Amino acid sequence: MLLKKTVVLVGMMGAGKTAVGRAVAAQLGVPFLDSDEEIVTAANMSIAEIFERDGERFFRQAESKVIQRLLEGPPSVLSTGGGAFLQPQNREAISQHGLSVCISAPVDLLWLRVRSKDTRPLLRTADPKATLQQIYDERAPVYATADLVVETQADYSITDTCDRVVQAISTRPDVLEDEGIQND
Repeated sequence: MLLKKTVVLVGMMGAGKTAVGRAVAAQLGVPFLDSDEEIVTAANMSIAEIFERDGERFFRQAESKVIQRLLEGPPSVLSTGGGAFLQPQNREAISQHGLSVCISAPVDLLWLRVRSKDTRPLLRTADPKATLQQIYDERAPVYATADLVVETQADYSITDTCDRVVQAISTRPDVLEDEGIQND
């Protein structure tokens, strides 16, 4: 299989973008990149620390620059933070240089995955579960505009979801080409 464009995984925190992204990249034999990891490395501080020190607006500006830079590189699988796809400039850049794939998960599953983590600055509220529901409700319509949407469930393994993502991508010959098939 030959990946022609970067596959950009978008969706809510806890949807599995990083874990599934690593598996998809391994299956396709391409690099895996994570925009959050790139920001953390460049800033030498956690995302929560960036939010606290510089605010969400600063973080979103840095995130957009990182995503644009990564999209200009060779085709890869790129996992983005939950808020990245909400920014119009990011959606435009992804549309021009890649393929957006939303990993969609029910809120109850997202809550199970994020409730015990202290690394989610947007959930540092009096009622984090209600906050997660509110964020989900606000973001779901934007995530639905992704080029492809792949559903995941609690009983799916990382491999199950990976296979679903690869299957969805394989419907796009402009993105993924079977090298065994010769085009005349």
